[in-house]
Amino acid sequence: MDEIIEIYEKLGDIISKDDFIKKVDEKVEQMSGLCDTRTAAMLVAHDLGVSDTGKSVQKIGDITPESGNVGFVAKVMSVFPAKEFNRNDGTVGRVANLMVADETGSIRITLWDDRADLVKNGEIEIGQVFQISGYVKEGYSGIEVNVGNNGVLSQTEEDIEASLSTTEIGDVKDGMGDLNIKGRILDISDIKTFNRKDGTTGRVGNITIGDETGKIRVTLWDETTDITAELNIDDSVEIINGYARENNFNQQVEVQVGNRSVLKKTDEKVEYVENFTPIADIIPGESYSIKGSVSGLGELREFTRDDGTINMVSNIYVSDEHGRIRIALWGEHAPLVDELDIDTDIEIIDAYSKSGFNDEIELSAGNRTKIKVL
Repeated sequence: MDEIIEIYEKLGDIISKDDFIKKVDEKVEQMSGLCDTRTAAMLVAHDLGVSDTGKSVQKIGDITPESGNVGFVAKVMSVFPAKEFNRNDGTVGRVANLMVADETGSIRITLWDDRADLVKNGEIEIGQVFQISGYVKEGYSGIEVNVGNNGVLSQTEEDIEASLSTTEIGDVKDGMGDLNIKGRILDISDIKTFNRKDGTTGRVGNITIGDETGKIRVTLWDETTDITAELNIDDSVEIINGYARENNFNQQVEVQVGNRSVLKKTDEKVEYVENFTPIADIIPGESYSIKGSVSGLGELREFTRDDGTINMVSNIYVSDEHGRIRIALWGEHAPLVDELDIDTDIEIIDAYSKSGFNDEIELSAGNRTKIKVL
């Protein structure tokens, strides 16, 4: 027993002595007598993230993909729903996820089977503090800690400072995962349904958010689209565990929010000021916002798409002190040409630039564009 206590004392406070002894007994039984009590104690200590030298990662900021087994204390910041899945052997498994944090950073926790049931039963809530021990691996959107039946998830009364590290919108790059972002809602799209290859129906919607460093389009999938009914322009929102991906159509980076992410309203005020580009600085292949005055008006015309539907397009010219540019107004924007006058002040937000007639640069104002007549 003394040698078990000696190993236990290297664990610090990540597990009680009684729980440790219980796990040692379980390990001996699991190994069917192939190891003695000391070896079983060392194996349990290893499962809990402590080596034979007693070293253990204690802070989230120290965790790397090579950390192996780790033990630390963290506060629950987000709880994701538990799900069931079928294993190859025909049994049903359960999995759930948490986002936890301490004063050094945040990390995703994956709970399996009995641990996942704690989420399913509502026993884990935001704000609780846990002693956690598990195995680090590369997950779908970054490193995560897996906690199975051999790991530790034990609530503690320890009070710790914790906050999610946030990424400014201007710093978001393609391929980034585990993104925590706060922004102000600038635009909300309608929700659309689509049919997947497996015959199921999905939902997708978009919002645009901004902060002091820029703005970005956010794509919401399936259940996460439900929150759009509660959102209004200028609300502040927080995204937890989003991931960034380049849009194949316009090569612009967007943030994806799926069932492994959270989007929620926040009371924190986020500042955003639209960045308007001088017309002379526009180059093809980018999205721009401009402001100026109307300096030319074309005609409204209808045309038939390849799928047989009718669409509309018109053209206007806008000038500022730096230059003049042609703008194609598509769909619902097209009739605006009949409401404008020369010298009307106008803002065109998020129009896409391309090379047009005679290789002159023009802007295309489609369904992602907002137009304000001043």
